[in-house]
Amino acid sequence: MVCLGNICRSPLAEGILKSKTDPQKVYVDSAGTGDYHVGDQPDPRSIAIAKKHSLDITLQRGRQFSIRDFDNFDLIYVMDTFNYADVIALARNEEDKKKVKLISDEIFPGENVDVPDPYQGLAEGFKNVYKMLDEACEVIANKLEAKQQPK
Repeated sequence: MVCLGNICRSPLAEGILKSKTDPQKVYVDSAGTGDYHVGDQPDPRSIAIAKKHSLDITLQRGRQFSIRDFDNFDLIYVMDTFNYADVIALARNEEDKKKVKLISDEIFPGENVDVPDPYQGLAEGFKNVYKMLDEACEVIANKLEAKQQPK
């Protein structure tokens, strides 16, 4: 899960997807394309909206996306088209690029909808982002579960 600073959207997406998947089968992490908040806890408003939904994201710490993430993850979900471009710019080959997807494409396929960055706004923006990410993560979790079922 990747956003700009790794304190608002991507920590929420990480926490939500973790709550919907088996940690023995699925490893979920988040990062930011920028290095502004490396080592920082998520934004208090992200923590509050997560807590309202019985999720604790307080142990997460900001980190910056790196080229190693292409080796460590099968799927890389980005929150908006700007971060998509930043991650794609780091891709070493087509295999890396194929791993990168807009998270909103899970609920709005092919529409290139950004998950809005709530950082400059009010708590209401965090509620809307949570709802959007929860819907997308539900689809992702169902897809991951289907992949793990024996055929």
